[in-house]
Amino acid sequence: MADSTELRVRDTIHAGGEWRAAVSGATREILDPADALPFAVVAEGDEKDTDLAVAAARRAFDEGPWPHTPVAERAALLRRVADLLVRDREKLGLLESRDAGKTVEEGRVDIDCVADAFRYFADLVAAEAPGRVVDAGSPDIHSVVVHEPVGVCALITPWNYPLLQASWKIAPALAAGNTFVVKPSEITPLTTIALIDLLTEAGLPAGAANLVTGPGHTVGARLAEHPDVDLVSFTGGLVSGTKVAQAAAPGVKKVALELGGKNPNVVFADACATDEGFDTAVDQALNAAFIHSGQVCSAGARLIVEESVRDRFVTELARRAERIRLGRGTEDGVECGPLVSEQQRAKVEAYVESALKEGAVLRSGGKRPAPSAERPENGYFYEPTVLDRCHREMKVVREEVFGPVLTVETFRTEEEAVALANDTEYGLAGAVWTADAGRARRVAGRLRHGTVWINDFHPYLPQAEWGGFGKSGVGRELGPAGLAEYRETKHVYQNLAPRPVRWFAG
Repeated sequence: MADSTELRVRDTIHAGGEWRAAVSGATREILDPADALPFAVVAEGDEKDTDLAVAAARRAFDEGPWPHTPVAERAALLRRVADLLVRDREKLGLLESRDAGKTVEEGRVDIDCVADAFRYFADLVAAEAPGRVVDAGSPDIHSVVVHEPVGVCALITPWNYPLLQASWKIAPALAAGNTFVVKPSEITPLTTIALIDLLTEAGLPAGAANLVTGPGHTVGARLAEHPDVDLVSFTGGLVSGTKVAQAAAPGVKKVALELGGKNPNVVFADACATDEGFDTAVDQALNAAFIHSGQVCSAGARLIVEESVRDRFVTELARRAERIRLGRGTEDGVECGPLVSEQQRAKVEAYVESALKEGAVLRSGGKRPAPSAERPENGYFYEPTVLDRCHREMKVVREEVFGPVLTVETFRTEEEAVALANDTEYGLAGAVWTADAGRARRVAGRLRHGTVWINDFHPYLPQAEWGGFGKSGVGRELGPAGLAEYRETKHVYQNLAPRPVRWFAG
């Protein structure tokens, strides 16, 4: 581990094909959440740096070759990027682990998913027809609907899945022929910086990809309001997303928001009727709630279990939660890493404290673990926590905790299960566990969530759209709808035999 005297500042603002320091000269130390020690230093940009990056993206779109590059060539570049990601998988997976605190295995899986996203959007645009012909009712008229790039895209990404969430925006934006400015989280910017280097290595023209490292209240706010930005895509919290939408509104920009979730995991008793079914449902409930220490927008943080199996289910769940191995994500055998920051851990602690005051029963966790060789004392660790006897009026049930906290509610009937699952202002994701195929379809059909898993939790497909209902956001990522977010539609009407219409005397 390098100490602060060994750190080197890297110019991390990329505009017009060049790496730059911040105009102000400001920098920021990037901390390893496992020990709170700095291990990188990046430029701390502001509004001036943002304006330079947007200007570069604007020139590249208005005057550069990328928007007019044939689709086959754009697709080929995206595939080259995917190949470079595979080449650098180990290095990038380790960097993601140190930056975000997740296990290195999770980091490797993230890089695989990033490569998949680039390949998917390459294949999608390469297979498309050049336009949709519209029958105008006359052989003398040729009418076609075509897709064109939106223009300059501002892409604002979160700290929990830095490179994965960036890829969900960058890959379709480039596939559609746009230029962009990306602002990664100021807490976890390092793999996004590395991706810009890979885009350059793959042959992307200068100015098509631009990056500004810096805080949301300066860089993000300026991107959202900038008059030369045509689209804003934001992934993050509800409060920040609302501010992005407000800033973008006067310019009537296209806006895509992927915000929070408070996701139900509904377990019916019949899913636990066999030992194998019970074991699988418990294991998946742990996975739903505690992967990446619960710092996942789609985390199954609300376990809603049928009353007849609640005691057995929660007892086993709590037993296994206590056995989860916490530690530095780069250590072999570690199953759960630290939270991303001290601020995030304090937020989680406050939610647990409020839940206990409101009557929740602590079944596991609920505190910082004892330091050890793999858990440095200054690391931002928090034990996987199971809170039993919860109800919908509790703050911890209604608000997004974004940490390793699982609440338990119970139901007796199918109607009650659906009502509990839908009783949230969010609507991002949810799951239902049952051995009854008819019930599975009924409940899934009634859940007001953008993604519903049946007898599973967390998988996503690049081909399927990702988004939510309610306050979980607007717009879609992944799939054909994810590509459509980065396009405008144009109707081209050609009269092959023009004649005067003579509506007016003359």
